[in-house]
Amino acid sequence: MKFKPLKIGDLTAKIPIVQGGMGVGISLSRLAGNVALNGGIGVLSGVEIGFKESDFYKDKKSANIRALKHHIRRAKEISKGGIIGINIMTVLNNFEEVVRESVREKIDIIFSGAGLPINLPELTKGSTTKIVPIVSSDRAAKIICKSWDKRYGVAPDAIVVEGPLAGGHLGFSKEEIGDSSKKLELLIPGVLDAIKPFEEKYGREIPLIAAGGIRDGRDIANLLKLGASGAQLGSRFAATFECDADDIFKESYVNASEEDIVLIDSPVGLVGRAINDKFIEESKEGKRRPIKCVTNCLKPCKPDEASYCIANALISAEKGNLNSGFVFAGANAYLIDKIVSVKELMEELVSQIKES
Repeated sequence: MKFKPLKIGDLTAKIPIVQGGMGVGISLSRLAGNVALNGGIGVLSGVEIGFKESDFYKDKKSANIRALKHHIRRAKEISKGGIIGINIMTVLNNFEEVVRESVREKIDIIFSGAGLPINLPELTKGSTTKIVPIVSSDRAAKIICKSWDKRYGVAPDAIVVEGPLAGGHLGFSKEEIGDSSKKLELLIPGVLDAIKPFEEKYGREIPLIAAGGIRDGRDIANLLKLGASGAQLGSRFAATFECDADDIFKESYVNASEEDIVLIDSPVGLVGRAINDKFIEESKEGKRRPIKCVTNCLKPCKPDEASYCIANALISAEKGNLNSGFVFAGANAYLIDKIVSVKELMEELVSQIKES
């Protein structure tokens, strides 16, 4: 099939593919920059982005802001004029600060989910930064659109609808994940209907970007035929040479079987999807207890009740230490059979779209 570029306001991505933001530290400047360089939209993860700074555990605030500026600037350099976004979860304790600093650095797009980013327009007012909420239902899309319209007189520049096959923290309960009516393909029409009145009111398109469990270009083509303007992929980009994580982290996808992809109960009160390992098993058995809250990163987390520190686990995994952490992954991540370059992956996906 023929496909159109993904247009978000005055931004145009030649290829309608968004690389999902993956934290902690999985999608930083090298990955995001190279995705943008190759025609897609590269996305940084804004959660604990300064974890590699020498003073992170002493002065986390300064470390995060310093690293945030560095990675936005570096990603832009690598991309050579491509589109760079950042994923900033609403549950971050430093959500407002990260948004404001990203805007100061003239980030192209802010993607925000893990809650409803109701005040995002206020934080980005007067800037050229595009704002794109991430939702898992037409209801959430309606709430955000109505709220932004009433409070700020704006509508989303685009919207991401993420289905239950995604990796990482999910916007679904375990019961909903198994509900056939919650499939991504079935969510798209409802979200399109939800945003249509606001497209009419503001006289412009609100592109829908589909996400969650997308395997290849054939999946992307099917989603485009259903009315999506683009697709967001995470795990496929984590398994690239340019991914910012350790090689051991990347190889986890190649070595995973279908049975290894499991649902977990995150310490932040959300359901997550990850690759099963010794750390996850020991956490289930109560053998993992945090000595202390490492970074105080997420609002819903209750350190006194948590079975482990989610930030520390993800930081350890990024560094390749899977005895102390685990790898988030989409439901179809087990199909990944090799590590490739971003350029090769983008070419493969485009070829498959065109052949569909």
